[in-house]
Amino acid sequence: MTSTIAAPRRGDGILATDEIRVEGRDKVSGKMKYTADVHLPNMLWAAFTTSPVAHARIVRIDTSAAKRVPGVHAVLTSADIGPGKRSGRMLYDLPVLAYDKVLYIGDRVAAVAAETREAAEEAARLVEVEYEDLPVVIDVASALAPSAPVLHPDLSSYFYAGKTPPKRVHPNVQGSTLVTKGDANLEPIFAGAHRVYEHRFTTPRQHAGYIETHASTVWIDGDGVVHVWTVNKQPFSVRQWMSNVTGVPLEKIIVESAAIGGDFGGKGLTIDEFACYYLAKATGRPVKHVYSYVEELQASSVRHQADITLRTAVDAHGKFLAHESKVLYNGGAYAAGKPAPSLLPGATGYATVGYQVPHVRLDVQSVYTNSIPGAHVRAPADVQVFFAWEQHVDLIAADLGIDALEFRMLNIVREGETAVTDEAIHEPQGYAVLEALKRDREQRPARPGGAWGMAIVCRHTGGGKTAIDATLRVDGTIEIVCGVPDQGSGAYTVAQRVFAASFGVGLERVLCHGGSTHDAKQDPGSGGSRVTYIVGNAASVAAGLLAAEIKQRTGLVIEAGRFADANGRSVPYDEGVARATGGKPIHVVGEYDGTQHDAAHPADYSFSAFAFDVAVDRDTGAFELRDGVLVADVGRIINPLGHQGQLDGGWIYGLGSTTMEEMPIDESGKLTSLSLGDYKIPTMKDIPPMRTILVEAPSAGGPYGSKMAGELSNSGVGPAIINAVANATGVRLHEFPITAERIYAALEMRDGRDL
Repeated sequence: MTSTIAAPRRGDGILATDEIRVEGRDKVSGKMKYTADVHLPNMLWAAFTTSPVAHARIVRIDTSAAKRVPGVHAVLTSADIGPGKRSGRMLYDLPVLAYDKVLYIGDRVAAVAAETREAAEEAARLVEVEYEDLPVVIDVASALAPSAPVLHPDLSSYFYAGKTPPKRVHPNVQGSTLVTKGDANLEPIFAGAHRVYEHRFTTPRQHAGYIETHASTVWIDGDGVVHVWTVNKQPFSVRQWMSNVTGVPLEKIIVESAAIGGDFGGKGLTIDEFACYYLAKATGRPVKHVYSYVEELQASSVRHQADITLRTAVDAHGKFLAHESKVLYNGGAYAAGKPAPSLLPGATGYATVGYQVPHVRLDVQSVYTNSIPGAHVRAPADVQVFFAWEQHVDLIAADLGIDALEFRMLNIVREGETAVTDEAIHEPQGYAVLEALKRDREQRPARPGGAWGMAIVCRHTGGGKTAIDATLRVDGTIEIVCGVPDQGSGAYTVAQRVFAASFGVGLERVLCHGGSTHDAKQDPGSGGSRVTYIVGNAASVAAGLLAAEIKQRTGLVIEAGRFADANGRSVPYDEGVARATGGKPIHVVGEYDGTQHDAAHPADYSFSAFAFDVAVDRDTGAFELRDGVLVADVGRIINPLGHQGQLDGGWIYGLGSTTMEEMPIDESGKLTSLSLGDYKIPTMKDIPPMRTILVEAPSAGGPYGSKMAGELSNSGVGPAIINAVANATGVRLHEFPITAERIYAALEMRDGRDL
């Protein structure tokens, strides 16, 4: 892989230099402590008995054989912990242990704690469960049929953390939303349009792709305080969920700090903590569970399978007049993994599609089925929606005889206009991004035997409210404690660099680390591409408060690693610290509230465009990505290496999603990809050449004018590659992953030959 960066926007001083990751040395030396590394005295191992069937009533559970296994200390079922114990992020519909029926293959029925992992797993296998089979619904159409079995008949009684549950037109609907813009009656507009286009696309289930599997350890100390180690990226939320489910007061729960070995959106929901708590309570000993990769693929949250129908009207010049989308997500057996009030992937289940369309209707639903639960995965909803939209746009442009790039430039949202979802986009950079891509395309035509394809996507920066502790020690170092966990994106390095640049000292004087929910201030956790925005701004606020406190105490002003008095006379740093602290540390709290946006604090949106030169072997369907370019809309870059790493990692992530990753389920509800041999993710040998062009934004709300990068570069890869394949071959795939077999089958079907 090669990556060429054009016109990077860096700051002055500290922000102009490449970063050294705060946690980097511990990671490369093997000293970093992850949840699976936690070992406590007298610790027991947990294992679970899971359902081998997708939908059945639990008739009988016999744990007697399991309890006789040497080393077993507890075997629990729902009868032991209480049948009403359910968990979730927004809707608590996921039982800690199934108590009436099971809803997918992998549902947990019993929990075991034993001296060794092997003993726990053996005992879990010996738990006897008698099932009475019930009708299985795997796909959305079957689940929405009038005669479909109702998977959650008591849905209205479940705890819902939002204000008003979403409306449901069918008892198997998890969540829904209806977004309208302009005229609510679209039919007269469609009837009078120059052209109307309708296309349907489907997308598969996909795993988040991290290597570290889910893990949890729970210990109840002698004072009754519950200590939790978890891979969950939202420790303060875990504390709240634990309290809600178990009844233990918040102040008696501490979620300890541990590194996370990759997230990609998939570690917002964990369920081990609850069962481990009840096992720890029953045994009086710490209890630990670490997923095998079979368990990880069978029972962790996945990207929603989707069925998307798009219908768009255009005028004679190619301008969009009206649009209608109907989106059905396969939400699986439980909605617990979705944090949005709508109970859809993302806030509304729909991406911020950055085109100006005057009249819009978006109808989005997620549906219960007897399959693995859907949840948030990197850029939730964006991957599915942009896969459909950016092919839809290419198809319209081709029929109208307009170049695909020019067609996008004609319809991209401009200042003062709103996106398809009616979101107001502050300083939209879509046109500038397309201009940069156009220049690159003019300089690099497709090589003989191939064709270019492109896509453009838009992503908002998430918000939240956070605070960090900053302490000036008497030795002159500043300790920063953050509540956000380290999940690999460089959050602590952002906080360190922003604080050092804002306060005016060298990086070596700023020590940054994470803290437990007992040690650190409240934080919403990683997710939504918000960390640089809110944590960075909180660090800047803390630096300002500390400087103000020092000036109030001493009259000294900090600048470039030294102090100056009111007369401008330079005072050595150590002397200034001694005068300010008087032998006692100075502590401040930097708070930042990024939950509300208004005219003075508009939300940030970032555009990115992709183009690939693809050649296809028409005899086999095999394809080669010969050249690629990503044009990214960015602000000030805080972590230069990390920023480029996020962009590179994102498009590689998108490459995997596009060309190899899917989780098929057979008619019985069984997943057929339960290993990394079957579920393929990219390796370095799969990575083709890729160039990066950075387009500078006029302003942004992050520290020093920075923008998000984490979810900017994966969702446009798929449609760009498929558009290139279509341009090269004349056949189009309406589903992914794109494989040689699918391209070959499409070519054979078009040419009327036997496969």
